[in-house]
Amino acid sequence: MSIEHTVTPERIAETEKLIRPHIRRTPVMRVDMRDFGGTPLPIDLKLELLQHSGSFKARGAFTNLLTRNVPAAGVVAASGGNHGAAVAYAAMRLGVPAHIFVPSVASQAKIDLIRSYGAELVVGGDRYNDALAASQTYVATSGAIAAHAYDQVETLLGQGTLGKEIEDDLPEMTTLLVAVGGGGLIGGIASWFRGRVKIVAVESDGAPTLYEAFKAGNPVDAPTGGIAADSLAPKQVGELMFPVAQKYVQPPVLVTDDEILAAQKALWAGARIVAEPGGAAAFAALLSGKYVPGPDERVCVLVCGSNTTAVKFG
Repeated sequence: MSIEHTVTPERIAETEKLIRPHIRRTPVMRVDMRDFGGTPLPIDLKLELLQHSGSFKARGAFTNLLTRNVPAAGVVAASGGNHGAAVAYAAMRLGVPAHIFVPSVASQAKIDLIRSYGAELVVGGDRYNDALAASQTYVATSGAIAAHAYDQVETLLGQGTLGKEIEDDLPEMTTLLVAVGGGGLIGGIASWFRGRVKIVAVESDGAPTLYEAFKAGNPVDAPTGGIAADSLAPKQVGELMFPVAQKYVQPPVLVTDDEILAAQKALWAGARIVAEPGGAAAFAALLSGKYVPGPDERVCVLVCGSNTTAVKFG
């Protein structure tokens, strides 16, 4: 059965009711691009970086644990960091053992966060796919269930609840900018909206997974580097979300490391928002001028992750 028949708006709405007691309804902030040194343009920032565990990933994590039979061996996740933190958090809250596998590029902020939730953490390999392979070996020998970071129906359903929440908050929105790594977030959101708004994918040019998939007509290997490699750099975009993206998502906008870093700095200077590189990537498309809205567009930018040590206190 196709993803359009399994990740439906009806199922996303049901999922939202199920996970609502466990997740935050994150705020929307109305700002003007003048706040960030740009020309006058009112936009909305959906501050999903304020979600439990510091990113949108908590939605998919709770969906996995609340809709599947979890054995005594618990749950396993491979992650660049944010998904692992989210699964560890959800497992802690629900009393489930968690084993998390992350690559060496995972940021210290994310490694520390995962450990703070009490999960067993394994750091190894250079990239996400190395962590994924190690996690699959553990699943095969332990009997635990795997919660995939992006290429799984339950994960897509959970991330899709963010689309519903944004529409509830901003019914007049016409355009939504979303960062892409493996595609679970944009795939879930696109499955909710199904063409009712323009969804603009934004990727790091060091990890253009969806961009390369669009060119090839199917998911293919892409580079896995760049400043946001710990959140936006799997080897391929997900198989499940790709048909939805082809139908409902605009061709990806590519932003550079320098543009992402400038977006991080601007969000802090102009709105006191602390975003990690992947969390600031969608805003980078707007700040850099890589995406220029039309005169009638009502734009929302999804700021999706905050797990960084960029700001030091004391």
